[in-house]
Amino acid sequence: MWSGWDVPPQSGKTRQEVESGSLLRTGLEGLGGSTASVVSRTGEHLEQEAREPARAMTSTAGSRVSLVYFDAGGGHRSAARALIAAAQEQQLPWEIDTLNLQELLDPLDPVKKLIGIRVQDVYNLMLEKGWTLGSAQILPILHAVIRGHHDVIIRFLVLHWQKARPNLVVSLIPNFNRQLRESVRQALPGVPFVTVLTDLADYPPHFWIERESEYLIVGTEHAMEQAFAMGHSRDHVSLTSGMILNPAFYLLPATDYRRQRESLGLDSHRLTGLVMFGGQGSRVMMEMARRLNRLDRLQLIFIAGRNQKLEAELRKIPFGIPVHIEGFTSEMPRFMRISDFFIGKPGPGSLSEALFMGLPAIVERNAWTLPQERFNTDWITEKELGIVVPSFRQIDQAVERLRDPVVFARCRVNARRLRNRAVYEVIAILENILEKKGGARPR
Repeated sequence: MWSGWDVPPQSGKTRQEVESGSLLRTGLEGLGGSTASVVSRTGEHLEQEAREPARAMTSTAGSRVSLVYFDAGGGHRSAARALIAAAQEQQLPWEIDTLNLQELLDPLDPVKKLIGIRVQDVYNLMLEKGWTLGSAQILPILHAVIRGHHDVIIRFLVLHWQKARPNLVVSLIPNFNRQLRESVRQALPGVPFVTVLTDLADYPPHFWIERESEYLIVGTEHAMEQAFAMGHSRDHVSLTSGMILNPAFYLLPATDYRRQRESLGLDSHRLTGLVMFGGQGSRVMMEMARRLNRLDRLQLIFIAGRNQKLEAELRKIPFGIPVHIEGFTSEMPRFMRISDFFIGKPGPGSLSEALFMGLPAIVERNAWTLPQERFNTDWITEKELGIVVPSFRQIDQAVERLRDPVVFARCRVNARRLRNRAVYEVIAILENILEKKGGARPR
């Protein structure tokens, strides 16, 4: 089993140096911090703010960086938090503010006007319930709505940028990058606009990469080739070693995984699977639990997330194998550290975290798989990082196949070879862009 693997690669600083920033001690519960100033403004305040004088940047204040995110899925907010954490850890002279685009555009949200629920909340409910069949057909409708509101979206954004006055705008979201780029060009001529893909690849057209995109940061060679195929120049496309991870993953102390397992009521030596389906969990975990309960020499950690009903139902199952059931937790690095393999959806965030920790992955691909995540399954197969099944009804067979010593060892070695340091690479790329544009204070 892999659990004796060494500590993941460090950020280049001693643990004492990193902890002095206090960020990781607080867990970064919100998008705030003591070193980076983080502000999120909503659309209702824009007109009042537009009448106030904009604060001018001074050379002694460092650079103001705006990160754009929303909460359709958890990966965009997580990427913003991770970048803030890395900037604080490296004590960069940046003032970082965040823009939740959903909040800014709430007055334009047609779904909210119709049924009183934000479009991002509808999306998250679809993920929780597994109602993702046909999601590829919904995207063109969403894009048509965005095109229909193109000019007014830009007006809202221009008002925001005129007040925020950033030196650099970084998008961590899909679907709106054409409007974001145009609004920055109108409000702040000369200020660079960067799109950081938080998916392993684009899902064209008009998802991540637009012809109007100025700088692109991607995590796979496939995404880089997609950008080149659209005509983007090589000096404006940067390739990192993967998806953005929270710096906490690079700071795990050495641990006695056997004792950690025993503290959870698990066997210290059994093959341990981590089952996780995002912050809201998934009903498929119930059927999966029943199927895997039939296997011997296995134990499982279930992360139900914020889904308290799912957590309660899992606890009622009469398991014949050792299990630990957890609700929402901020200790994912710990649970991954004491696990041997990962079971879940092929989302770029949790998948990248698991692979960083050396966990081979078992994921599902079928008509219900989100279109932007289908490449992820091809990538897992190509890189031999785990097993892709057409249905989790075959999960017991997949686990049996994965625990073949040859298969398991090959997937584990391939996962360890990835050496993802993207969060620090993205920070370095943003620094270079700021320096190139003359917006950074000399260090």
